[in-house]
Amino acid sequence: MHTLANVLVGLVALLHVYIMVMEMFLWERKPGRELSGFDAEMARATAPLAANQGLYNGFLAAGLIWGLIAADPTGHRAQIFFLACVLVAGLYGGFTANRRILVAQALPGAIALAVVLAA
Repeated sequence: MHTLANVLVGLVALLHVYIMVMEMFLWERKPGRELSGFDAEMARATAPLAANQGLYNGFLAAGLIWGLIAADPTGHRAQIFFLACVLVAGLYGGFTANRRILVAQALPGAIALAVVLAA
């Protein structure tokens, strides 16, 4: 169960690295516009906001990675804290911005958190 928990935490961390790259570096390019559904003009206008969101996603990924490499009990506690942050951010984004965020961010965070707590 511990191995499964680590794999899921790693996958959630990779998801947030992906989101960070999309929001910080590719927002105005085709992959970022496809993710957001924005045309070039709207992507350009919202790029600073997206980059800020991307930075926060990078912090979530960094915290999860820290949780994987830190010795316990610190690592375990970091995983719980940052997965809870992912879950809260996903729920907030899903209810205020786009329902897809519930499935893309909140659900993976919730599953990983449940497995980490069970392990």
